[in-house]
Amino acid sequence: MIARHIARIRARHPLSAEEEQAIRATIGPALDVPAHRTFIEPGVRLEQSILILDGIAARYKDLRDGQRQVTALHIPGDFADLHSFTLKRLDHALMAMTPCRIAPVPHARIAELVERFPRLGRLYWFSTNLDASMHREWVLSMGVRDALARIAHLFCELQVRLNLIGLGDGDGYALDLSQTDLAECRGLTSVHVNRSLRRLREMQVMTFRNGRVEITDPAALRAIAEFDPDYLYLDPDPL
Repeated sequence: MIARHIARIRARHPLSAEEEQAIRATIGPALDVPAHRTFIEPGVRLEQSILILDGIAARYKDLRDGQRQVTALHIPGDFADLHSFTLKRLDHALMAMTPCRIAPVPHARIAELVERFPRLGRLYWFSTNLDASMHREWVLSMGVRDALARIAHLFCELQVRLNLIGLGDGDGYALDLSQTDLAECRGLTSVHVNRSLRRLREMQVMTFRNGRVEITDPAALRAIAEFDPDYLYLDPDPL
């Protein structure tokens, strides 16, 4: 499953055989996390970062009244908290949205890796900057896009990201999230999500049912979302 992490890097930057071998040697044994289990709490001292091998994880923050805002989704191949390498604690929590397989990577091993391979240090720095770019786009969605565009944009983004690691196809992708999960990702109510999904279906743009996204009119979906993939840096400068 580490192949998805390698694929995520290689989708934007080449890797030498030696660099790939060094990355593989850094990853520790895998652990399974059940769906809706929080595996990192805010404020806890961290000495490792978490690589998502399978499933979907989320960064989130809660209010005292129980309202939750998901601030990022992480798919297989993503480091969910590489920024903890320097921060050493998080101001938010990490949760498995679906059953996940994760690999803890000790910060000491990351330090050794980037000392031996300085270019890998730049690639992982790029990765944290990419996370920040996606976060800004999520803020834009929740700040100014209407409900329909917010949902459409999320589906567009996930299609690009999942295609990069071989988990999408020409027509769509598997997505084992509920309407409540989508609502928490987009700062909406479940009622707004349900209405938006129904409208997209009636417009014959896409459907989402039984854990499967089927996109029937990609151009129309992107137009509704005003989706521009530039923020995903699919063709970055060499590092």
